[in-house]
Amino acid sequence: MADILVLYYSTHGATRQLAQLIARGIDAVPGATARLRTVPKISTVCEATEPAVPETGAPYVSEQDLIECVGLAVGSPTRFGNMAAPMKYFWDSTINAWLAGTLAGKPACVFTSTGSMHGGNEATLLTMMVPLLHHGMILLGTPYTEPALSATDTGGTPYGVSHIAGMRGEQPISEHERQLAVAQGKRLAEVALKLAVAA
Repeated sequence: MADILVLYYSTHGATRQLAQLIARGIDAVPGATARLRTVPKISTVCEATEPAVPETGAPYVSEQDLIECVGLAVGSPTRFGNMAAPMKYFWDSTINAWLAGTLAGKPACVFTSTGSMHGGNEATLLTMMVPLLHHGMILLGTPYTEPALSATDTGGTPYGVSHIAGMRGEQPISEHERQLAVAQGKRLAEVALKLAVAA
């Protein structure tokens, strides 16, 4: 089985739910399996605030996860049009993987959750792509051949899956957002497997 890393940070649970849906899409592709991972919270004074192993949920990501994956989905809630600080902190620490070319040539996609319709979801998706481009990854979006992308009146962009959670996180993931997340996972897995065979 080829491992595809689904790496996310989630504060109120919406981004985690999108990660799980993307993982469902990955697992639906024969020969692919999703590996869910998260990043720890950080402190404003840069002190360790989390235990070495999370008490619940997905394990924290390691450099080994980057080495072993054949593809990568990255998700974060929006923070002023950018990824959340814990995810940025993680990418800032991947210099060894960058020097080694660990992720070069592997496919990747991005996903996000925002509080409002125009809360910076597309900007967040685009800014999450930047470190992936520096790592030499092949970026995948969500094509308009997915009917839910044209039908949605909540989240969903050609840059990647998004969810509009509401200002207090009260909005559940819509059926269109759900369809797009699963489709994005399937697409990532299919491309990753094709590239792995060609390598």
